[in-house]
Amino acid sequence: MRRLCSLPFLLGLLSLFLTLLHPFATTTTSTSAIPLTTIATGIRLGIVRKPFVPDATVFREAPAFRNGETCGRPSGDAEHIHIAMTLDANYLRGTMAAVLSILQHSTCPENVVFHFLWVRHETEVYSNIKSTFPYLNFKVYRFDSSRVRGLISKSVRQALDQPLNYARVYLAEIIPAEVKRVIYLDSDLVMVDDVGKLWGVDLEDKVLAAPEYCHANFTNYFTEAFWADPELPKIFQGRDPCYFNTGVMVVDADRWRRGNYTQKVEEWMAVQKQKRIYRLGSLPPFLLVLAGNIKAVDHRWNQHGLGGDNIEGKCRSLHPGPISLLHWSGKGKPWLRLDSRKPCNVDHLWAPYDLYRSSKHSFEE
Repeated sequence: MRRLCSLPFLLGLLSLFLTLLHPFATTTTSTSAIPLTTIATGIRLGIVRKPFVPDATVFREAPAFRNGETCGRPSGDAEHIHIAMTLDANYLRGTMAAVLSILQHSTCPENVVFHFLWVRHETEVYSNIKSTFPYLNFKVYRFDSSRVRGLISKSVRQALDQPLNYARVYLAEIIPAEVKRVIYLDSDLVMVDDVGKLWGVDLEDKVLAAPEYCHANFTNYFTEAFWADPELPKIFQGRDPCYFNTGVMVVDADRWRRGNYTQKVEEWMAVQKQKRIYRLGSLPPFLLVLAGNIKAVDHRWNQHGLGGDNIEGKCRSLHPGPISLLHWSGKGKPWLRLDSRKPCNVDHLWAPYDLYRSSKHSFEE
């Protein structure tokens, strides 16, 4: 008789055990917390599910950088140094390192104003900048990517085909009209000198200043179809065109606006859609409009090509001479090569400015 009475008791225990093993058999909601489930035994269980975050990334907070005694407080626009960069989640780690390097080596970091261009509002990107650089003087502007969608042609590397890569063409139109001069910088670089020196370059009567590389074979930047055309190469008549990299430019924004340079670049992008006269992204139309007619600055301000070529991104060595700016243009990016544990030697020069860490590492510190 005792054995018969124990059977329901055992079945009850088994039912409770199975319920505990499969708590999600009860009705749940789509929120992170599951409602209290009342089990037949009268026991109430509160089961809480935390949302799964796959190794959420964060950035360490940068220190506050203050002006030197010779700087004073900027009281007018002329005393500010305006720097423009694009903002994208995929390159945010590079942007953070670039900003840190600029502030760290600046004599007057509080005078530096950053102008970020992005395609859409990304809350996490914005909050990361605010939390990493609480004292940063910056503004964010939306770049309307529809302006270039019909003008972009396929190039040798997909990253070069992104609309944001063309934002520099519209930079002078996007930033406030009162900003007369601006330094445009890519996100895959670090500054190892005072940006005020680059800011102070004498543009003379030119719309743009950048390091020139006249030893490079200029013809390689355009297709045979371009050079074979009876009219197109005439654009360079009266000029001695040299290659320059558009990832580091000092731009007279006022002169750019007055000269309608955005439209001039767009016109060459339209020609490219019809005849395919070059293979790279936004660089060649800049060369077509401005090569041979810019203010050349010292090569130290753009030690470029550290990311290797645009196809394989193999390691490259530093160029001889002094260095004020290191630029990982090309396919290979230092943060990706460092994470893969296959870095190039030059990538270790970028690492000290890397503010990235995983949430796991943040708890260990």
